[in-house]
Amino acid sequence: MTEVIIAGIGQTEVGEHWDIGLRDLAFAAIQNAVKDSGGLKPQSLFVGNMLAPNLSNQAHLGALLADYAGLRGIEAVTIEAAGASGGAALRQGYLAVASGFVDVALVLGVEKFTDKVGSSVDAALATTGDSDFESIQGLTPAAQAALLMKRYMHEHDVPKDGFAGFALTAHAHGVANKVAMFRKAIKPETYAKAEMVSDPLNMFDMAPNADGAAALLLTRRELLAEPQHFPLVKISGSAASSDTLALHDRKDMLYFDTAQISAGKAMKQAGLTLDKINFFEYHDTFGIYAALQLEAVGFAIKGKGWKLAADNEISLKGKIPCATMGGMKARGFAGGASGVYQAVDAVTQLRGQAEANQISNAKIGLIQSLGGPASTAVSHILQRVD
Repeated sequence: MTEVIIAGIGQTEVGEHWDIGLRDLAFAAIQNAVKDSGGLKPQSLFVGNMLAPNLSNQAHLGALLADYAGLRGIEAVTIEAAGASGGAALRQGYLAVASGFVDVALVLGVEKFTDKVGSSVDAALATTGDSDFESIQGLTPAAQAALLMKRYMHEHDVPKDGFAGFALTAHAHGVANKVAMFRKAIKPETYAKAEMVSDPLNMFDMAPNADGAAALLLTRRELLAEPQHFPLVKISGSAASSDTLALHDRKDMLYFDTAQISAGKAMKQAGLTLDKINFFEYHDTFGIYAALQLEAVGFAIKGKGWKLAADNEISLKGKIPCATMGGMKARGFAGGASGVYQAVDAVTQLRGQAEANQISNAKIGLIQSLGGPASTAVSHILQRVD
């Protein structure tokens, strides 16, 4: 396969952008990525979006955003895979360039939650579950995560504050992230006093819904603009996997098969073993998801993923640094843009541009996006080119 380089990255601040439209958020991220790439012009646009038809009353984002960005005429499509939409868009961009059919691909993730408020948002989020057997019963993603969390705590004898480490770590890492929604560390007692959302899930066990856009420019090395002022980053592994949409159809609800399969395939493609991964950008929309990913990928044995967070092993100086720029918990969950934000965070680390959050000698990172409770999982290995 052709070597695929991430030549440009761009992102907007994540938050409640009441006065900025979806297309303007997208355009800002695209402009930043094109500038960062040295002015590369894409032939294809892959847009990762989760809920624009529901929340922004807007479908057909590929054509809309290509036109608005001054790229009228290029191939432009929208990729939807719930929370994994951004990761899935990145995979399509990677495949397009790796195949040789596209010289430069623009991967964009964008989401605008604040176009609707209240129950409308919950109803939109519920469409990512099984409509006939879950959503129709009133099950929301948060309630579903709470049920998983409660079962996990029961089966593995996890204490009441067992998941606090995920929130504490994310918020500590988010302090120095200039685009994060929350840039303040929290204390254990703050977590303990947090309002309950759906027992045992409290407000610090889940990421806040937020608006944002992030973009990447992918190309081949020989097409890069000169000179390069930072280390190159390539995608050395890419894989995706799917599982049942409804949790009750699975043999083991507390094991994310797709996370294991997609990460394993990506590492095999890259020719790497787990011990070579320097950091992991997991999909921490809920702390329970982060724990289950750590176990499925192989960083922890079954039932002990929460211990990595409790023992501070996912901090910047820990055994396996995770959510290195605050993750979705501190940055904010920007829906279909989340997977692209993960890639931006990873490239920032691998270029050595993470400033206060920089991991010493970071060379290889794993990013993984989930759609729902790992009904879809998309994994990428990003690697610094020495």
